[in-house]
Amino acid sequence: MYGESFFLQAMLYLGAAVIAVPIAKRLGLGSVLGYLLAGIAIGPFGLGLVGEEGQDVMHFAEFGVVMMLFLVGLELRPQLLWEMRGPILGLGGSQVAITAVIITAIGLAVGQAWQSSLAVGLTLALSSTAIVLQSLNEKGLMKTEAGQSSFAVLLFQDIAVIPMLALFPMLAVQAMTGGSGEGLGGDDGQDPGLGHGHGPNHAEDHGAPETWLEALDLPGWAETLVVIGAVLAIILAGRYLFRPFLRFVAGTRLRETFTAAALLLVVSIALLMTKVGLSPALGTFLAGVVLANSEYRHALESDIEPFKGLLLGVFFIAVGSSIDFALIASEPGVISGLVVGIIVLKLVVLFVLGKLFKLPFDQNLIFSFALAQGGEFAFVLFSFARQSGVLTTEVTAPLIASVALTMALTPLLMIFNERVLQPRFGTRRAEAPEVAAIDAQSAVIVAGFGDFGGTAVRFLRANGIQPVVLEHDSERVELLRRLGLKAFYGDVRRHDLLHAAGAEEARILVVAVGGHERQLEVIHMAKKHFPHLEIYARAEAWFEAFELIQTGVRHVYRQNADTALRASADALYALGYERHQVHRAAQRFRRHDFEAMHDLAKTWGDEKAYMNLAKQRIENLEKIMLAEMEDGTPHDQGWDVETLRDEFGNLVEADT
Repeated sequence: MYGESFFLQAMLYLGAAVIAVPIAKRLGLGSVLGYLLAGIAIGPFGLGLVGEEGQDVMHFAEFGVVMMLFLVGLELRPQLLWEMRGPILGLGGSQVAITAVIITAIGLAVGQAWQSSLAVGLTLALSSTAIVLQSLNEKGLMKTEAGQSSFAVLLFQDIAVIPMLALFPMLAVQAMTGGSGEGLGGDDGQDPGLGHGHGPNHAEDHGAPETWLEALDLPGWAETLVVIGAVLAIILAGRYLFRPFLRFVAGTRLRETFTAAALLLVVSIALLMTKVGLSPALGTFLAGVVLANSEYRHALESDIEPFKGLLLGVFFIAVGSSIDFALIASEPGVISGLVVGIIVLKLVVLFVLGKLFKLPFDQNLIFSFALAQGGEFAFVLFSFARQSGVLTTEVTAPLIASVALTMALTPLLMIFNERVLQPRFGTRRAEAPEVAAIDAQSAVIVAGFGDFGGTAVRFLRANGIQPVVLEHDSERVELLRRLGLKAFYGDVRRHDLLHAAGAEEARILVVAVGGHERQLEVIHMAKKHFPHLEIYARAEAWFEAFELIQTGVRHVYRQNADTALRASADALYALGYERHQVHRAAQRFRRHDFEAMHDLAKTWGDEKAYMNLAKQRIENLEKIMLAEMEDGTPHDQGWDVETLRDEFGNLVEADT
């Protein structure tokens, strides 16, 4: 039965992920490689638990890439996207153009027609958005210069897919007109590729239209207007329709309804883009950018994130299971040559461009190794090119296998860069001798120099303490050193770097790195190797604070708590409360909030106990603070500068 088959497939994919990913993470290989290895293990050339139906799973799982681009768009305000236009057009455009030209020239040199050479060059110029962003996020590198440059290139590549899809049919016409085409790819219908409406099941559809544009058979100028209209519709709907719609749904106060609305939004946009022949990932990315400034951004992120992560995992498993090892075994020389050639060529092009755009050496290495693979859109484009008659199966089959292998090798390439090249040639080793010579009297080590870490460092220095700063953004390290700070490059999750920074003699470690998971890794490592260190850490949310406290960290500070308290205190003063009353109330609230956080951490995980204690804490605080506010004593005003100034001013006016 179909239902039984579906549940069996779901069990196999989920079981493979649950087993392989934790093992890969424990070995330091990352989740992406774990998913890929799981796919290889259960695929036709592993245990054989999944077969041709894996292609159907691939079509479904590609929706994870669509969701990922929507979430990426939510993180980018339109102003920020405009500010990034230089890297997007300059770095991204140069990478695609140069790579495509070189591969086209190679194709011509080996006797291929210029149409097929250009199609291969454009397709292989693309990198894997899913693998690169997932890997960079896991390593906490998205905010670095390498991460931002990688994102700019990937964004340009995703946009470039649209004109490529429009260009390929014209290349086929040119090929047939010039007599250099190799037919329309009429083969046995077993297309190893995948794509949005371009898979094997559609190849034999007897010319049935797949998009509205094909069904309407519009002239070229009209098709262009329809495409532009679809994009404008998303922008206008994002500004004038999505927000009222989400406000209406949020009014139900039912989270599952809001989750359904978020999924409906993404699915609808993806469907619209598919129907007009555009990339659904680009459409949802655009919608995310439009909603980036909305009040529902965080709710949308939290509701869609689990679906995105699960579907991306299934996508990576499907990629692993689709690698044609029979073809690889039959043509090992060709496939290995293609794999090495693709990686080396893209590495060189990316590294040269990184130098031209003035990326620091270590950041350039991360940037180059992250993008040196083929991308998931290669499956779509090769399938479409075969159906359009630009390429034949004899050409696309080894190329698809090679692209899949380059994707599978990407996590290993990034690990090679991180563990072999960076220690030898990156900034980390260049600074190591100076780190080893740090004055033993540096009692404080600050890991991370964002807003939180930067404020801590400036305050400590202003009070005579010279902390040691560890930061994984080399450009920021150089800036800090020019400002006279003891700043050193490195991943603070490595105990040898912390040791070199003087952790044996230091007394305090301020954990200010970005990302909760990275924070926990730093804390677990520090507690294991340097248990004497007193750890101070910040949390962005209550549950993060609870997890930090449960690791044994006594000094936990919620990121926006003091800011909110100061703003509220100023509001009370503006409403007419005395300054000394406001100050005392703020101090008492701060103490109570600190105690409550530690008490509530003990009940975290037991919802009933947690809610009862939280309610009791809120009621007690209100009673105590209201009683104290009503019970204020006159002599407290003696230190109230504002009150004294006003009284003195009144006396002067009375005398005159």
